[in-house]
Amino acid sequence: MRHLIMTTTAALALGAITASAEEVRVYNWSDYIDEALLEKFETETGLDLIYDVFDSNEVLETKMLAGGSGYDVVVPSGTFLQRQITAGAFQKLDMDKLPNHANMWDVVSSRTEQYDPDNAYSINYMWGTTGIGANVGKVKELLGEDAPLDSLELVLNPENMQKLGDCGVHFLDAPAEMIPMVLKYIGEDPDSHDPEVIAKAEPILMAIRPYIQKFHSSEYINGLANGDICVAVGWSGDILQARDRAAEADNGVEIVYNAAKEGAQMWFDQMAIPVDAPNPDGAHVFLNFIMDAQNMAAASNYVYYANGNKASQEYLVEDVIGDPAIYPDAATLDNLFTTTPYPAKVQRVVTRLWTKIKSGT
Repeated sequence: MRHLIMTTTAALALGAITASAEEVRVYNWSDYIDEALLEKFETETGLDLIYDVFDSNEVLETKMLAGGSGYDVVVPSGTFLQRQITAGAFQKLDMDKLPNHANMWDVVSSRTEQYDPDNAYSINYMWGTTGIGANVGKVKELLGEDAPLDSLELVLNPENMQKLGDCGVHFLDAPAEMIPMVLKYIGEDPDSHDPEVIAKAEPILMAIRPYIQKFHSSEYINGLANGDICVAVGWSGDILQARDRAAEADNGVEIVYNAAKEGAQMWFDQMAIPVDAPNPDGAHVFLNFIMDAQNMAAASNYVYYANGNKASQEYLVEDVIGDPAIYPDAATLDNLFTTTPYPAKVQRVVTRLWTKIKSGT
């Protein structure tokens, strides 16, 4: 679930627009790769690269399920990938054309199998967690030195939220992230598809609803970095970006990110080849290029996200591989959970519940 929307180039188109065997068309999330890699790919392979970007899974899914996207490689998140595989939107990978597949990391591959059995249709590009970003100074000022910065108690206990409400709390506008988080907090299965279990999230969220300033999936980045809000439930890379922006601005704001100690959701962005890709051979060349250890490391070093490539780890800068917010320790990793897509009937229940929570009525 790559959600970062940055202000750099909205789209980078390299080479001609007309499809040909000498061209590979890639559709990826905004600002999600070191652009030097795109030039390197063209130089090394002799292929022209058309590289376009999107900023939400919904935009990509609309293109994929309509068919005829014109792309050779796309990058859906795990739960969306699963739905699109079921719909017949992708073709199986030809492992004979992917010698660098040996570089992939079993810790990640074993988890992505629930979206893509045997990892037959996709490779992991990046992964991360959904957790809590906090302005350390402001939160400790309001809750004391022992404020539970690494616990869901911080954002789901009404007593804490009442105190934090005045300094600004944002939650993701993403029910498939927020509801599992609440279920985990109350000891239920975060991946439950049982409407009766899902309904148990409602009283927890309604009790803290008066203290949530906004539900939004990107505004919290600037809000945290500028000190305009003091807590956000958000995606790891976004909160780390806010942390780094605050540090660069030297504005006295110290941001910390934690995957909740009770267990946090793990998400995955997967590279896959559409069933009607104009150049599937070129798509395999691109995937193999990305799975090169040094290339994958260059991508992670640029975007500050963890990747699913074990061989790349020796080339990662210490700020990436040594940061437990990006590469959690083994105990934290074991405590992370994954979710699967809601069936259509359950999705309607979730959507109604979420609409009610957001309106606060």
